[in-house]
Amino acid sequence: MKKRSTFKVLFYLKRDKQKANGTIPLFCRITVDGQEVRFSMKYDVNPRIWDVKTSKATGRTADAGQINSLVDSTTAAIYKIYHEIQEKENYVTAEKIKNVFLGIEQRQQTLLELFDSHNKERKLYLGKTINRSTYSMYCRTRMYLADFLQCKYNVNDISVKEINKQFIGNFETYLLSEYNFSKNYLTGLLKKLRHIIQIALDNEWIYKNPFNEYKLQWERIDRGYLTQSEIEKLINAKFEEKTKEVARDIFIFCCFTGLAYIDVKNLSQENIQSSFNGSQWIRGKRIKCNTDYSIPLMNIPKTIIEKYKGQTSGNFLLPVKCVQWYNILLERIGKQCGIDKKITSHLARHTFATLTLTKGVSIESVSKMLGHTKISTTQIYAKVTTEKLDRDISAFGERMESSFKNTGT
Repeated sequence: MKKRSTFKVLFYLKRDKQKANGTIPLFCRITVDGQEVRFSMKYDVNPRIWDVKTSKATGRTADAGQINSLVDSTTAAIYKIYHEIQEKENYVTAEKIKNVFLGIEQRQQTLLELFDSHNKERKLYLGKTINRSTYSMYCRTRMYLADFLQCKYNVNDISVKEINKQFIGNFETYLLSEYNFSKNYLTGLLKKLRHIIQIALDNEWIYKNPFNEYKLQWERIDRGYLTQSEIEKLINAKFEEKTKEVARDIFIFCCFTGLAYIDVKNLSQENIQSSFNGSQWIRGKRIKCNTDYSIPLMNIPKTIIEKYKGQTSGNFLLPVKCVQWYNILLERIGKQCGIDKKITSHLARHTFATLTLTKGVSIESVSKMLGHTKISTTQIYAKVTTEKLDRDISAFGERMESSFKNTGT
């Protein structure tokens, strides 16, 4: 639904600018939603032939005819501009109309330039408020958009004002046809584009978000987790290579804390805090989304921290290496331990979520520990296992049997 606005065009004589010959400059005033702009028509009018009520010249002289022709043509042009802006942008200002009419060119914010400035700024916060995988996703989205613009439109860039529902659909079709991306990876790329468009909207470079009419859809997937017996295999495994041992310890630490790779990498002594009863907790803010997490420090992760005390650089608690090498080591460790699952850094977080729920920890508590803002996010990570279902049904049966006994049936 298009936004309606009040709109008026008025012509008047600017009497405080009267010339020596008695003529007065003719001005035009455009009003949109109570906001006014004025500009000179570059034409001087004899005030004796000007009718204030009709905003036109009176009489049949050539001068009057020329003035009225100028007023009529200007009015028609301004109304045409008004309707064109209303149709394209759904947001009209008096200043915009004036600039278009006078041919004042406004520099358009372009899509790839906006991506570049955004990515440059985000790069400054790598490892602080943004992780490398998120940053890389923005860079890849920018790269795919550049290729798409060349392939589809034969241009190097495009104004953000030209991004509409059809453009987004064409971009998605291009990605589907050119690359073998999963549905969720594709949606992730479009989500990064949506974020850039939101920046344009916030800065009033556009006045309508095309993503309002384009819904992003995620496929529900089985994220996987390790069972308790598989975790025990990892804990009891012996490694000749020190790098494997370190990677295993970091992974086990995450299985018992639910921390993401980037949060473990930046874990410092400041994150270890004592509660009122003397128990120790890991507390901080997630680097990915700046939300609070609060996790009790259990014996196994506490032992791992003690194991590497004095072996880390700076104030960090654990010797976490780059995520690419870490994931390679985890894959090798899984094979060595006979675990037929793809072990990655994030699998530990899924494992923590699943096993804590399996052991009866409430989903609200798990959500708090993981640093989620919505319970629905925790439900995606965590998977209710057969073990938990069996236990819940057994408990339900016992309660029902007890109730029946108490009633004497």
